[in-house]
Amino acid sequence: MSSQENGSSKHPTWPEFKLPDLLSSDTVRQVHATIENEWDPLQRSACQTAAVRTLWFDSKLEAALHSFNDREAQVVLLGAGMDARAYRLSCLKESNVFEVDFPEVLQIKATLLQAAMDSTNDHQYLTMTAKSITRVAADIRSNDWLEKLQISGFVPEKNTVWVLEGILYYLSHSEATQVLEIIADKCSLTNTVLLADFMNKPSTSLSSSIFHFYSDWPDHLLPSLGFSHVKLSQIGDPDAHFGLMHDPLNLFNKLRSLPRSVYTHPDDGTPCCRLYLVEASGSPKQTIP
Repeated sequence: MSSQENGSSKHPTWPEFKLPDLLSSDTVRQVHATIENEWDPLQRSACQTAAVRTLWFDSKLEAALHSFNDREAQVVLLGAGMDARAYRLSCLKESNVFEVDFPEVLQIKATLLQAAMDSTNDHQYLTMTAKSITRVAADIRSNDWLEKLQISGFVPEKNTVWVLEGILYYLSHSEATQVLEIIADKCSLTNTVLLADFMNKPSTSLSSSIFHFYSDWPDHLLPSLGFSHVKLSQIGDPDAHFGLMHDPLNLFNKLRSLPRSVYTHPDDGTPCCRLYLVEASGSPKQTIP
């Protein structure tokens, strides 16, 4: 079950915000002033983490697409939810985007997008920046989601970026491992890039009924599954900062100075809850038989 849109439109697309312009706009400055002056450290950390994570995925997705020799590529968003990258990132103009999620989620998204399109005026149009979008109704916890993806037009032999933003830790360990193994298997067929975020074990204690899968060392886990190159970042690192992490009391800034093996903060005894941003890749040339 899938729905598809193509990239042609009589209306011009919304111009993509350039990051420096976006971050220096009056609206964004006002928002961040409110956050800095009125929110407590935990609230600030949560807001800044969400913003940094989004910007990290945006920047890594663009870099991955530019690294492919073949300009035409596929981007698969697992647990896509309300992700709107196909409508705002110009780097997707030559990419076929596949959004995978529960059918009811995709239906809600379609309704919201239609409402947004209906509410635009003569000067603004909500149109795709991606070459195409295909929405695939599937549960990635099941054994048939890849089959449904391929039936919907996904080609395993084409260069692909897999985006797993805010999804892995909701799965069980066996479910998450199976998803990662399926993606890793594609490294033997084509240039494959995985972009994902991982919680460490203490992070799952924030809500043990919601969060299940964790990895304290995803940079060790992913090579064991078949990825050749893995780069791990933490919120606040040079490539995961974006000028938003100035507060030294920010949860993640406090943790970056501690070894990743430390589970309890020595100053206050609180759990060291970490979120790892991970880029992994592989290709037929790099795959060891």
